[in-house]
Amino acid sequence: MSQNNIKSLEDDLWESADALREGSKLSSQEYCMPVLGLIYLRYAYTRFKYVEAEILKDRPSRNGIKLPVESSDFKSKSAIFLPENARYDYLLNLPKDKNLGEAVDKAMEAIEKECPDLSGILPKNYQTIFKNDLLKDLLRLFNNDALNEIKDDVIGRIYEYFLNKFAKNIASDDGVFFTPKSLVRMIVSIIQPTHGKILDPACGSGGMFVSSGDFVNTNGGAGGRASASNKLTFFGQEKVEFNAKLCKMNMAVHGLNAKIISGDEANSFYNDYHKLEGKCDYVMANPPFNVNKVKYEATLNAGRLPFGLPGYNEKTKEIGNANYLWISYFYAYLNETGRAGFVMASSATDSQHADRDIRTKLVETGDVDVILSVGNNFFYTLSLPCTLWFFDKGKKGELKDKVLFIDARNYFTVVDRNLNEWTKWQMKNLSAIVHLYRGETEKYKAVIHDYCTYFHDCAERYNGRDMAFALGKCSKGEDFAEVKAALEKELDTIKGEQKEQEAELDRKAETALKAGNKKTANEAKRQKKVMTATFEKFQSEINKVLVVAHDALWLSEKFGNGKYADIAGLCKLASRAEIAEKNYSLTPGAYVGVAEVQEEEENFAERMKEIHAELNKLQSESNALMATINANLKELGLEA
Repeated sequence: MSQNNIKSLEDDLWESADALREGSKLSSQEYCMPVLGLIYLRYAYTRFKYVEAEILKDRPSRNGIKLPVESSDFKSKSAIFLPENARYDYLLNLPKDKNLGEAVDKAMEAIEKECPDLSGILPKNYQTIFKNDLLKDLLRLFNNDALNEIKDDVIGRIYEYFLNKFAKNIASDDGVFFTPKSLVRMIVSIIQPTHGKILDPACGSGGMFVSSGDFVNTNGGAGGRASASNKLTFFGQEKVEFNAKLCKMNMAVHGLNAKIISGDEANSFYNDYHKLEGKCDYVMANPPFNVNKVKYEATLNAGRLPFGLPGYNEKTKEIGNANYLWISYFYAYLNETGRAGFVMASSATDSQHADRDIRTKLVETGDVDVILSVGNNFFYTLSLPCTLWFFDKGKKGELKDKVLFIDARNYFTVVDRNLNEWTKWQMKNLSAIVHLYRGETEKYKAVIHDYCTYFHDCAERYNGRDMAFALGKCSKGEDFAEVKAALEKELDTIKGEQKEQEAELDRKAETALKAGNKKTANEAKRQKKVMTATFEKFQSEINKVLVVAHDALWLSEKFGNGKYADIAGLCKLASRAEIAEKNYSLTPGAYVGVAEVQEEEENFAERMKEIHAELNKLQSESNALMATINANLKELGLEA
């Protein structure tokens, strides 16, 4: 299934499911887990049919009839056997007089019996949450034939997509369980997990694990989804039970085996439940920032403090800010060649006193690898910027004295007024800087090749248009600037063609009206409407390619020769001596400097419109608030 088709399927399924939620009057929080449970049911059935077909290929026969499959056959293939009452087709075809919610509850119980790891995890109480008709509609919705493509992990994509959407909707009250996909993938892209033990001590819904599995399956050779489970062992701690359930279901949907612990014993401040200090090949996390009132004696007893304890209040015996507890823990979990990547509050890069002492010791180990600043609005629940930290205990000797600083605060794509992200190409570009810093030239060249392949595919799609020639040349490694120029010229041409054809149809309609021929005039107006929509769709497609061309040019102009270089305002390779001179600050902006601003006029105008709209809204709200205050003061006889 193509990426475009999957995206369309994701959108269609979400819109339909969300419309059903609106009709039910359920909140996103009430709706989230049961719907994800139904997606899991669909996954379990699709995988059951896939494995069943494999088993039946070589199944012995008796009296000309193949022997029925059994639970033990599925266990041998690391799959779950589904009793008949837990199969999706059984639920879909249940007679109308049967209680569908009760049947779904029994299906969940049957699966948990077959797979003890899921015991108590799958959602229940469908008969009390959903009316029969709504549940039937949801089951039909997820019976889309495209979800039978288990090899392409379409259902895993759908699960992630729904989880992402629910996170946005729930963000106002409990959206903290989800780390935005672009941050997760950036962390995975830089630490590049390929084997061994992976720990996420604040694992939420398991996004770090899923993305690591994707990385291995994309870069780790043959074997499909199972190869990730063969090469990686996942360990997670998540204090919030709801989030841990989402994680375990997420692992199951993606076919990954994980050891997830939840509840009080999963509180990573005080417990190393999996006993992994000094044993992890990789640590990834998005921990809660700026947590206070952590009991210092309990953390002292828990160990994992290679650089000592952060500052604490002698009177209350509490740590004022736990950021450096997390940072110390992540380092302590690593084995002698381990890598860590995690999200951290921006303030942690230059916080003082005990934090600075810990940071000094950390820098002097030579194991701090990359520090990357992230701009505002990357989280659904936070508008503040953050920083990605990376450790590497297996750094090459010549890099041991260096730290790569990247300031990406001004490099992102605006999704809407309250949310930013990195596109796939922007993530490739930022990762390419790290590849070059590490001397991994072939990986940089692979990114350039990805751009060339993309433009080559576009050239075939737009064969016959003038821009196709430039796109085709680029597929051979030619200049990306030529591609950008050709696309911009093509857009001007298309706009000119549109204007001419619209004017011609306007003249046709006007002439027909003067002649009293309303039918011809209406037909000309209809043709104009269709033609305009066609042109606008084409322009939208070209603009998408143009955005990629901008990113290709952004990378090639800076590092076209395939060698790392410090770029003002973007990246700087600093020595430990330079870091010491700056009082051991790890704030990228202190090192990379400021680049000359060259903002395109059109983008600047659009941004100014957004700013003005926001200011107008705030002014309106301010006026309304002042009017309310004045009215209240007047009632109290206290006019201003």
